[in-house]
Amino acid sequence: MIYYGHTKENLRTKEILPKEHWQSLKEHLDEVARLAEERAAKFGAGKLGRIIGLAHDIGKYSKDFQKRLEGNKTKVDHATAGAQEICRKWQSPIGKALAFTVAGHHGGLPDGYRGDIKNLPGRLEKKDIPDYQAFAQEINIPNLCNNDLRNIPHAKDAGMSAFSSSFCIRMLYSCLVDADYLDTERFMDAEKYMVRPGTVSMEIIFERLEKKLAILAKRNRKNTSVINTARQDILKRCLQMADSKPNLFTLTVPTGGGKTYSSMAFALKHAVAQGKERVIYVIPYTSIIEQNAQVFREALEENDNVVLEHHSNFEYPEGSFEDWDKYEKAHRLAAENWDMPVVVTTAVQFFESLYANKGSRCRKLHNMANSVIVLDEAQMMPLEYMKPCLWALTELVLNYGATVVLCTATQPAIKELVPGNLEPVEIMEDPAELQKTFKRVSVQYRGKMTDNEVIAGMMENSQVLTIVNTRRHARILFDLLLEQTTEGVYHLSARMCPAHRKAVLAKIKKALLEGKSCRVVSTQLIEAGVDVDFPAVYRSAAGIDSIAQAAGRCNREGRRKDGLVIVFEPEAHGMPTRGRFELVAGLMRSTERRVRQFENDLMSLAAIEDYFKQLLSVESDKLDAHKILSLIKGGEEELSFPFVEIASKFQLIDSATVSVIVPWDDHVLDLMEEIEYHPFPASRMRSLQPYIVQVYQYELEALQKEKVVKSVGDIVKFVTDSSFYDSHYGLKDANEVKAPTDVMIY
Repeated sequence: MIYYGHTKENLRTKEILPKEHWQSLKEHLDEVARLAEERAAKFGAGKLGRIIGLAHDIGKYSKDFQKRLEGNKTKVDHATAGAQEICRKWQSPIGKALAFTVAGHHGGLPDGYRGDIKNLPGRLEKKDIPDYQAFAQEINIPNLCNNDLRNIPHAKDAGMSAFSSSFCIRMLYSCLVDADYLDTERFMDAEKYMVRPGTVSMEIIFERLEKKLAILAKRNRKNTSVINTARQDILKRCLQMADSKPNLFTLTVPTGGGKTYSSMAFALKHAVAQGKERVIYVIPYTSIIEQNAQVFREALEENDNVVLEHHSNFEYPEGSFEDWDKYEKAHRLAAENWDMPVVVTTAVQFFESLYANKGSRCRKLHNMANSVIVLDEAQMMPLEYMKPCLWALTELVLNYGATVVLCTATQPAIKELVPGNLEPVEIMEDPAELQKTFKRVSVQYRGKMTDNEVIAGMMENSQVLTIVNTRRHARILFDLLLEQTTEGVYHLSARMCPAHRKAVLAKIKKALLEGKSCRVVSTQLIEAGVDVDFPAVYRSAAGIDSIAQAAGRCNREGRRKDGLVIVFEPEAHGMPTRGRFELVAGLMRSTERRVRQFENDLMSLAAIEDYFKQLLSVESDKLDAHKILSLIKGGEEELSFPFVEIASKFQLIDSATVSVIVPWDDHVLDLMEEIEYHPFPASRMRSLQPYIVQVYQYELEALQKEKVVKSVGDIVKFVTDSSFYDSHYGLKDANEVKAPTDVMIY
């Protein structure tokens, strides 16, 4: 009897083809085993990958499942069979660890404790499994010897034992589900499989970057300055240190120091020197990921696919695939498992994947092994998840051949939080001296200032930027500013779509360059990688890291002898009641009161370290607020790790937002009309990205109540009434809808 793993359909008519076109079960299991072994071999677990690849679908050897392939509608649990078979073969922790991956290869890693019958113990004790023993005629699940386990990941200290075990299960699971997806796709839809991007060597990619850096260096030589010379020195140091052995590195570079190119130069040269497979560049803000990805594409691509941009601004629904062009198809498929040389992604996407339990999110994990991971603005790691994030990064370094770079101007004081006796290595030779070289501003703390006093201060400067903590405060100040002058005044917030913000920023930069009047009120979004250069900046009270980012928009190029940053305490509506705004502002004040200890410089590395030490001390009991590490530790004794529970608790964004397309200009109106009648509307989401505004669910419901939102397809939502979009402020609140508490979006 021939046992089959998958049927085959005519992709055009969707009719099932005769059995001679089906995939044999043995072929599928052998190929998945090969692919899973290849992936797991990167971290010394190749034999384990082969075992789970062979075992994952042996439940399909039952007659019941074969009848299902022939058209019987009865569901058949085929995943539990392989899990049970593995546990019968190895009645030890290794058997249960492997059983997790096989049992969850469709539905997700289950919880490991007793209770629900869907949990792993319930699955392993399940009795009504159709007879699948015919597998033994075709499949030989190999034995394990001590040598096969010698190089698998293991805890580097006793305190990490449970964590390392659970992490290894996730990594093996990633190898299995990716292998299973790929072989199934190869058989079911060969044309789709062939669209997946090919490989471009890290050597070639680094050579391209070198050419780009040579062009920039030539440009800098024509425009010599202390700042440009310092940027070149930073780059040289990064290239020198790239020959170091894999490790956890810190890269402490002042704002404006050119860390985007320098960190990528380190990453690519290090990848070449140490045989790393890819660079993963992690950015905290969705608002700047597109511009950084574009910078890398321009430097690294030559009519090929090198840079994958993966974030949550839009999804890829299955039905639209055929309508994408070849370039987009390759990117869409690579987003499933990060199989491209350079991945640019968000912190949310990166860290949530590390603690997810579903195959769709976990497929990419094995591609984090043997990679260089750069965390831009590392101080933005959310405090509530600081410890789980650092433990995952440490595990990747210690057991999976990764190099991690924490890149920021304001390094968080994490040394004491890093487990496994891993000592971070600073790439810069003397960060404190470098900070002095880049000192271009004086920071003054002014205390309380009314809105009118802030406006009066702004009117004393022809070019000035004010950064505040809430959209409401930005709007109030902007309205007051308009009462004083209408010449050269600008507003920026995340209620404006990217195309709108880009247009406003272009006007701002032009005015600054030409020396014209330019007064700007903005929320924090302008601190996220926006290259502007003001002689004076007002900053509403915040943490020192935020103030440092604001200072980076002041005298950025060092054209003036000194720039001025004024930190002020806002009126009540300027300080959000939600989050830890008041706390971090209070800690900033504490450091400021003792600023004489830090060379009278609130932006000195010593002051920054003092601030972060205070913050981590005050919040020490909240650095793993959802008890992720405790949940893992609690499952150590019987490998009863609660994977489902952990995934549900590890959510970096606590309020999910929805993308809406706003009617900013005539172009998007034309796109809206085109997409409304398009057979695959979601395939046009990339062209709509510049017109997206993120809103909370209650805001969407308020707009829907006003009947100004139209849904097209599964995910495209248009705001249809142009009167709901203001040329200054962006998307309006429906009927002036207010949040339950004032919420800042940036």
